[in-house]
Parts: sequence; structure tokens; C-alpha cells
Amino acid sequence: MSATSASQHSRPKLLSVHRVMSLPGNQPAERPAPLPPLRLTRRGKVVLIGIPLVLLAALLLSLAGFFNSPAKASDSALDLAVTPTVTVTVQPGESLWAIAGSVDPGRDARDVVADIVQLNNLTGGAVLPGQQLYVPTR
Repeated sequence: MSATSASQHSRPKLLSVHRVMSLPGNQPAERPAPLPPLRLTRRGKVVLIGIPLVLLAALLLSLAGFFNSPAKASDSALDLAVTPTVTVTVQPGESLWAIAGSVDPGRDARDVVADIVQLNNLTGGAVLPGQQLYVPTR
């Protein structure tokens, strides 16, 4: 007997679905009982409520940072105005207040001091003798 003839005779016969269901012992099983309603544990409630709240808080904080970010000064460099300044050397015993009063006596000294601090990136109001300061000349 050849291998091809043996494989053709030992092949299982295909039966249709209707024929298989009609065979004895192949009756459909009863449906399982419905599952009880879902109970949410304490940990499940924390996860179900906590994660969306954390995501919402992160979204709100990022939006708050976006809307409170400082605005840019200008769209192009051509729109920027240069503040006219002079360089002043601090003398011994001189303060920012005295320099502001001598440079622009017509303006409020507090505004001039604020401009000097901003132009020179000073962290405090103290200056040292011999220090070079840029002072606005408006």
C-alpha cells in the first residue's frame, strides 16, 4: 500500500453543522446563570474617581501656566525701541536714589531707580563705588 492511498482512506469525513447537532449527546448546554451585579471596592472607587481628577488638575495647571505666561515684547526687532542710556560710575557714598535724582530731576526718583535696577539686572538696591551703571536719559 502506498503512502498516498493510505492517507486518502484515513481522512476523516466532514459533517455539516446540522448533522453534528442532530447526533445524540450533542444537545446545546443550558446558558449559565447571569453574573451578579458589579460591586466597586474602595480601591476601585479611588482609581475610577482619582485618576480623572489628577488628569483634570494637570490639565488645569498647564492651561493656567499657558495663560499666565509673560507676553512677548514685540513680533519683530524693528518694533522694539532702544532706551537711551548713559554710563555712570558710582562714587563713594553715592546711592541709587542720589544717582536717580541727579540724572533726571524732573521724574519721580522711584521710577528712575526701578529703571536703573532693570537695565543693570541688579538684585538689590546696593551699589559699590567704581561700579559702572547704565542710567536712562529720557
